[in-house]
Amino acid sequence: MEAWFESILLWFALPKFGLSTVFVVSFVSATLLPLGSEPAVFGLVKLNPDLFWPAVLVATAGNTLGGALTWWMGYAAESAYERFKHHKPPNARALGWLERFGAKACLLAWLPVVGDPLCGAAGWLKLPFWPCVFYMAIGKFARYVTMTLALLWGWPIFFGA
Repeated sequence: MEAWFESILLWFALPKFGLSTVFVVSFVSATLLPLGSEPAVFGLVKLNPDLFWPAVLVATAGNTLGGALTWWMGYAAESAYERFKHHKPPNARALGWLERFGAKACLLAWLPVVGDPLCGAAGWLKLPFWPCVFYMAIGKFARYVTMTLALLWGWPIFFGA
């Protein structure tokens, strides 16, 4: 088991599989699994500063596709939910807020804790898919640029080197 785990870690090692690793980690972290992708982006950029924009773009693409998958999961969950005759109504206040802002609410999909469920709720409400994906991408791109630059500038100040 230990050898298998070590081989998996070596396969995902940076920078040999850097951009593909960033894509996979970013994709998985945009689903409802608790995983952060910023350390993978930061690690790759720290080791290869010339990969700043490719890493940010690949992370944005992976995270946006993960958000789109979460949208479809919400869509499917709502369809399955409607098939049951005896069910409690969902939280009308939260869903009302999301309906009021529409697809633009997906700009907040980058937020920790609430961002991923927000994508699922957008699918649940059957908000238009492509506008939701567009706004997710904008928010996620801004987050990766901001977080990576903050880590690159803050790392030497707080941790030396």
